[in-house]
Amino acid sequence: MATALAAQAPPPKLGEALTILQSMLGDRLSTAHAVREQHGKDISYHVAGLPDAVAFAESVEEVSEIVKVCARYAIPIIPFGTGTSLEGHIAAPLGGLSLDVSRLDKIVAVHTEDLDAVVQPGVTRKMLNTHLRDTGLFFPIDPGADASLGGMASTRASGTNAVRYGTMRENVMALQVVTPDGRIIRTGGRSRKSAAGYDLTRLYVGSEGTLGIITEVTLRLYGIPEKIAAAVCAFDTLEGAVNSVILTIQLGIPIARIELMDDQQMRILNTYAKLGYPQKNTLFMEFHGTEAGVKEQAEMVHDITSENGGGDFSWTTDAEERTKLWQARHDAAWANKEDSPGWGFWATDVCVPISRLADVILATKEDVQKEQLTAPLLGHVGDGNFHMTIMIKPDDPEYLARIEAVNGRMIERALAAGGTCTGEHGIGLGKMKYLRAEHGESVQVMQDIKRALDPQNIMNPAKIFGPSEGPRAQT
Repeated sequence: MATALAAQAPPPKLGEALTILQSMLGDRLSTAHAVREQHGKDISYHVAGLPDAVAFAESVEEVSEIVKVCARYAIPIIPFGTGTSLEGHIAAPLGGLSLDVSRLDKIVAVHTEDLDAVVQPGVTRKMLNTHLRDTGLFFPIDPGADASLGGMASTRASGTNAVRYGTMRENVMALQVVTPDGRIIRTGGRSRKSAAGYDLTRLYVGSEGTLGIITEVTLRLYGIPEKIAAAVCAFDTLEGAVNSVILTIQLGIPIARIELMDDQQMRILNTYAKLGYPQKNTLFMEFHGTEAGVKEQAEMVHDITSENGGGDFSWTTDAEERTKLWQARHDAAWANKEDSPGWGFWATDVCVPISRLADVILATKEDVQKEQLTAPLLGHVGDGNFHMTIMIKPDDPEYLARIEAVNGRMIERALAAGGTCTGEHGIGLGKMKYLRAEHGESVQVMQDIKRALDPQNIMNPAKIFGPSEGPRAQT
């Protein structure tokens, strides 16, 4: 559980470093409390850790020079995009500098013939898709927030389309990265495959800002399908809904989206987004392809859902209605907060092999009910990933202890099933104690890589592996 972060003495040369950065950046270096607070707290339950200052870079060259100054004085650097992380990635538990790259927001190039785009890290997924609107192409990875693409690469993000299009791991082709000593390097390329050297792109994707700062991303694009249809199907039982998902995936039906909401989550979404669907365990689905292909997919899935107690499909092919449906799904966390005014939330994030999905979900749901927690359940169940938004009752340590215990048992269940403690949110501050349980001795190799590339431990220190020797500043 997140605890208050103890104040540390600032490094003796912090003032000198900030003076140099001020001369470089002028009013784009801020030590104002409100700015520091905005950059030290994400939307999760984790306690804020304020940086000593925030730098707003406007070019890769500036990022490089800022990093060189911080390296000279051993100042921690915490990359910042849009601040939508869920595991405390942007907190500064050791103080230091929050390096905001949101102003690096140019779409550098779109190669329509090759289906790829080159963007700076501050470009968000919605910005990119708006830019692509007239090209017949789109970028499919869609975490709930309108996150920055640099941040999405750093956390190996995914979303509702991942069951068909994959995650950031499959869709980042190349990167430009500023290393902890300020060098500007490039990894990967625009060719669809390469056997040249180590795959450094995959190393940086998912490294959560602990190995370098991403300053450019080359992404795969996809053609907008000829036909897109969305369907909603309600079930009397949670088991019936989950088993429908499992059979759909096992039969190889190329569904684009298949999202689960339990009855509690549907009640909340209906109220928040004014949807009007039954208050039952529900699947939101989307089919992409030719008109004939979409019809065939939908008929096959309808047969599966009918066999598992699903009702009739509620259909829409209207773009505006589909947008409303998926925006409601993306807004689930905010809907849950509105349903429990004044409460915080703990967003869980396990992922399991598809054959074990029903076992883990049903056991987790039973555990939640036994502990009498408020925890709506939803998830990208087509790839075995599900979430609970466990609402945190303010100033109730006993309730929080029950949440922590349920979360721990859920992760143990997922690991025993061959799954992971995090399907898409990352480790950050929140899941450090589960990393070794999942990866064992390979965590030592990860730490060896971290030490080799960042010997001063200035890049997002105290994340993924926990506190270790390194620079310390005031919080």
